[in-house]
Amino acid sequence: MKGELSMHSFALIVVLFVLLIIVGCGCFLGRGVAY
Repeated sequence: MKGELSMHSFALIVVLFVLLIIVGCGCFLGRGVAY
């Protein structure tokens, strides 16, 4: 139960981290195109 919970939390952190990278790259590329 405890191991499953930590695994779920880890997966959630990874998903949030990937979303952050995608949004960051999108903003960076958008800025590059704007200028």
